[in-house]
Amino acid sequence: MKHLIILGAGTAGTLMAWRLRRALPAADWQIQLIDQDDEHVYQPGLLFIPFAMDQAEDDRRSRRALMPEGVELILDGVLDVDPVSRTVTTGGGARLPYDLLIVATGTATEPEVTEGLTGEGWRRTASDFYSLPGALALRGLLDGFTEGRLVVNIAELPIKCPVAPLEFALLADAFFRARGRRDAVQIDYVTPLSGAFTKPVASKLLGELLDQRGIRVVPDFSLASVDGAGRSLRSYGGASVDYDLLVSVPLHFGAKFLRGSAFAAEDGFVRIDPHTLEVKGQERVFAIGDATDAPTSKAGAVAHFQGEVLIENVLRAIRGEPALPAFDGHANCFIESGDGKAMLLDFNYTTEPLPGRFPLPGLGPFTLLEESHVNHWGKRAFRWVYWNLLLRGKELPLDHRMLMAGKHPPSAA
Repeated sequence: MKHLIILGAGTAGTLMAWRLRRALPAADWQIQLIDQDDEHVYQPGLLFIPFAMDQAEDDRRSRRALMPEGVELILDGVLDVDPVSRTVTTGGGARLPYDLLIVATGTATEPEVTEGLTGEGWRRTASDFYSLPGALALRGLLDGFTEGRLVVNIAELPIKCPVAPLEFALLADAFFRARGRRDAVQIDYVTPLSGAFTKPVASKLLGELLDQRGIRVVPDFSLASVDGAGRSLRSYGGASVDYDLLVSVPLHFGAKFLRGSAFAAEDGFVRIDPHTLEVKGQERVFAIGDATDAPTSKAGAVAHFQGEVLIENVLRAIRGEPALPAFDGHANCFIESGDGKAMLLDFNYTTEPLPGRFPLPGLGPFTLLEESHVNHWGKRAFRWVYWNLLLRGKELPLDHRMLMAGKHPPSAA
C-alpha cells in the first residue's frame, strides 16, 4: 500500500482528493487529507455577507460531508513535514509516511501582524471581510454608518481574490446610494499598487469605473500601522489616511509550519515551478492553489485550472514520467460592480484581460471587460457550481488554458 497525503482541505485540496480517489486504485493507494478544523467556508460569499446578500449558513459546510468515499480526513493540523524521511507530523504528534505529497494549505490573513490594526476599534470602527466573523461584524457596521469616510485598504499583496477589495468598494457605493446616504459617505480605495489592479488594461478600466462612482483611489500606500483611537492609517513612506470606518484586507501568509522550510519562503508560500506545479527542489511533492508562489491570482478558478494539470502530473510521477509544463497561469474573475451587474476578467501569465465573449466564442453568455446583468447572475450562480461540481472535481466546460477564441486582440480592441 502506498500513501498519498494532501495538506489542506480547502478548495484545492478537496477537489484533488475527489480527482485522485477516482484515478488511483483504492487497493494500491491510501489517500489522507489533513486540516485543522471541520469548517469549509465558501470564501467568495464573504463579500456579500456585509451587504446582507448572503447568509452565513449558505457559505459554510462540514469538511467531512464534502469528502469522497475512501479518503481519510484527519482533523489535527500539521506540525512539520520532513522531506528526507518523507513523513508528515500532525498537531497531535502522529508521524504519517507519504510516497507522494500535495501541499494545498492555502493562505490566511493575520491582521495582528500590522501594528495597531487589531487594537482599539477592531470590529467596532474597523473590520475585515476575509473572515466570517469579520464579514458578520461589517454587516452591523454598514447598517449603522450614515455619514463619514469609509476606507477600503489593502495592507500588502498577495491577497486572496485580488479583485475582492474593488468589489467591496463598488458594492458599498451601490449600498449607500440605495439607502440615500451616498452623498454623506466618502469612499476611499487605498492600495499599495500604482493603480486599481495589477494588470494595466484592467487597472485603467477599473480605475475609470471607480472614478465614475466617485470612489477616490489612493495609490502606492504601503500600510505600516493603524491608529485605532485616532482612526488613521500610516504608510511606511509617512503618508496618512483618516477614516471613520475601515474595511481592511490584512496581510496574507502561507501556513506557519511551512515558513522558512525546505518547501517555502519566509512568508510561507510554497516555491513551485509555475507551469508543472512541482515544488522546487523536491521529488514527488506538488503544490496547488493559494498556497503557492505562482504569479497568478489566488482564486478558486485558478485552483480548478491547476487541478486539471496537476492530476495528469501526479499520474505521470507515479509512472516515473516527467511532469508536463501545461499550466499557463489561467485565471478568471467576476467583479461585482453593484446594481445587479458584474464584469469578468480572463487572463494568464502572459496575456492581459481582453474584451470579448466567454466561454463560447461570439456567444458568451458572459461579456469580458464589460458590465452586465448576466455576469452578475453568473457570479451568484457560482456558489451552486462550487458546492456541487468544482469541489467534487467534476468536469466543467472550461479549458484549463486561456483560449483566445472569442476575444479581441489589443490592436482590434
